[in-house]
Amino acid sequence: MKTLILAAFLSMAATPVVLAQSSHSGMDHSNMPMTAEQMDGAVHANAVVNSIGDGTANVSHDPIPEIGWPAMTMDLPLLEGAQMSDDLTPGDSVILMLVKGDDGMYAIGGMMPK
Repeated sequence: MKTLILAAFLSMAATPVVLAQSSHSGMDHSNMPMTAEQMDGAVHANAVVNSIGDGTANVSHDPIPEIGWPAMTMDLPLLEGAQMSDDLTPGDSVILMLVKGDDGMYAIGGMMPK
């Protein structure tokens, strides 16, 4: 019985991760300059681009339960070599890939149109 309960719990716990990975298949992570650990800890979020500056982007994102963030508007740093579409403009709906740095802060590793 304990095995059955553990198996059920583990399958439910893995479901959001599997859904997050499968629902954002448009982002090719193979050539991104990140460690395997950073890629494993990356999270995806739906957002709207407000502006893109030199090394930062201001976005309004949906809640990100994986890291405990509510929906909000914020400036986020862009990682060097971040995978981004060249034609993003303010108002575009995007999928963000956020990567946690060694300092514990998140930065944009990828931003693709939705």
